[in-house]
Amino acid sequence: MKQFWVDIRPWRKDLATTAIESGADVLVVDDAERVRELGRVTTVAENGDLVPGEDVFEVAIVDKASEEEALRLSRTGYAVVRTEDWTVIPLENLVAQSERIIAAVANADEAAVALTVLERGTAGILLSTDDPAEIRRTAKTVAGAGAEVPLATFEVTRIAPVGMGDRVCVDTCSILTDGEGMLVGNTSSAFLMVHPETLENPYVAPRPFRVNAGAVHAYILLPGGKTAYLADLAAGDKVLVAEHTGATHDAVVGRVKIERRPLLLVEAKAGDATVSLVLQNAETIRLVREDGTAVSVAALAVGDRVLGSIAEGGRHFGIAVKETIREK
Repeated sequence: MKQFWVDIRPWRKDLATTAIESGADVLVVDDAERVRELGRVTTVAENGDLVPGEDVFEVAIVDKASEEEALRLSRTGYAVVRTEDWTVIPLENLVAQSERIIAAVANADEAAVALTVLERGTAGILLSTDDPAEIRRTAKTVAGAGAEVPLATFEVTRIAPVGMGDRVCVDTCSILTDGEGMLVGNTSSAFLMVHPETLENPYVAPRPFRVNAGAVHAYILLPGGKTAYLADLAAGDKVLVAEHTGATHDAVVGRVKIERRPLLLVEAKAGDATVSLVLQNAETIRLVREDGTAVSVAALAVGDRVLGSIAEGGRHFGIAVKETIREK
């Protein structure tokens, strides 16, 4: 998840309000009390949540020595770095060695570069502008800066009812669209893309904020390459939503519904990789084809091709680890 910081120095209430309404994670200000009057958002100030010189350090990158100083400071806090001619090479060097680099930028175009250097990008950006419209544009750039997830096409090999169990609906605070979904699997080494309930159905109205994701034990892929059990998700958590092209964005969980329903096992393969997922056995649950169209599990057949993702198996509290683990 990329962080969106906005510099409101000197203070302007209209810029602060726009930043908060655009989803800014952090405001850098002279007086945090002014921000607290507008809403709950993290501040950088002498009386803020983060204190300059203790939690946040600003460094002008002018030579190799200042670059090394930024790296040193990033070991104890966030390093906000400014480059005089906005060259990319210093950012690449910093991003390669630290996950606490915030790039100071003046517009959405500079933000897009900073968030994608070396593919992984900086941890976030600090925008300085006197234009509310630029804050909104940059917010959209940050929101769309999720790393692409590598997708694979799986061929369905088995579909079998498995009886009753508890399944999880993940209701998000976003309106999801056709052709995207959440990546869920019985194991942490492979996932299937489960489509949101965006489509018309004669039996139930669309619920485009919802993904009926699978049984309680299943893993769901989260931002940053982490995973969680579906049963562990709670309001306020963030989940990863992937488009059929591989582009991703985050969604905030608003509610999780766990209910006992008839279940269906779907197994598939892509080369030497195999994937399985237990889903609710109902026509409103859909997987995603290669072209982004949805296919109901009620119509799914052996030989159908659906999207998913292959990952390095082995997790410890949701984080990938290198150890010998067998899941089946």
